[in-house]
Amino acid sequence: MTSMYANALDTPAPIATHPLQWRETTRPDPGPGQLLIEVVACGVCRSNLHMIEGDWADDGIPAIHPIVPGHEVTGHVAALGDGVTEFALGDSVGVQPLWWTCEECEYCTSGREYLCHRRVITGEHVDGGYGQFMLATAAHTYAVPAGLDLIDAAPLFCPGITAYGVVDKLDVGPGDTVAVFGLGGVGHMAVQFARLTGADVIAVGRTPEHLAVALDLGATRGVDSTDPDALAAIAGTAQAVLTFADSDAVTAQALQTLAWGGTLVTAVPLNLTGFPFNQGQTIKASILGSRDQMRTVLRLAAEGKIRTVTERFPMSEADRALDLLSRGALRSRAVLHN
Repeated sequence: MTSMYANALDTPAPIATHPLQWRETTRPDPGPGQLLIEVVACGVCRSNLHMIEGDWADDGIPAIHPIVPGHEVTGHVAALGDGVTEFALGDSVGVQPLWWTCEECEYCTSGREYLCHRRVITGEHVDGGYGQFMLATAAHTYAVPAGLDLIDAAPLFCPGITAYGVVDKLDVGPGDTVAVFGLGGVGHMAVQFARLTGADVIAVGRTPEHLAVALDLGATRGVDSTDPDALAAIAGTAQAVLTFADSDAVTAQALQTLAWGGTLVTAVPLNLTGFPFNQGQTIKASILGSRDQMRTVLRLAAEGKIRTVTERFPMSEADRALDLLSRGALRSRAVLHN
């Protein structure tokens, strides 16, 4: 038996109780169509925190016990299963939340595989990247371009593709204004993709550090969401609003900022009351993105047009990174690394 170490979750519990255990476990072998990845890095997503703390237990998440969390993973190919020809040992690769899809349904055959009803999610239905090794499906594994740092590249596989999928739903350009609410891991990527359209970008957040990051990444203006006067000054000014904060108060602020005829795209749940239909506004939901979009994100990063802002933690210190995330004490995206 070949072993490895990983952060295993036996039973969901508050992160303050340290439910993750860094312990020795069996290293898996890849089956047909799979590959084994020696993990270099895995980003820390708020959805990991929701799962670990039991917020999704009633929905059957996690689907297995114990489970290794983590769904934005980079590393090197360590072994190949039967039938895998598109990768070689040692290749630099990445994996995002979509671990497997059926390849047969109307969504998979139309480039919308993220909507596959049978989809398997990395780190929720199968073991993810909070360890030294993980299995991946070759059809949902991506070559990481040469020159990209694998630790900094890890968030491209969740915040990166999520933000790109949101911005790609817009029709904006020079002369337009895009407001981004929620400036954490996904929001700091969305600011950059929005700027690539040529639009002006207003970054709206309550944390000075997040606002500073957004301005450094090209936001035209930063607005303190705790300042009513500052919010009033941008009311009705944005042709597009993007929201990444699961908060009714933030949703209300976002709608207040949206211009008549504008589009709001959300990557989080929304609760709406009194939606002003007579203003001709559109609301769209967005989840992840297609495989082609994921490759576009990687290309843009390799060309230096976008970058991640990360805080690094040893893989064995996942609890500490998650605790900081829960307290809103991270500057941007935490990344675990081996």
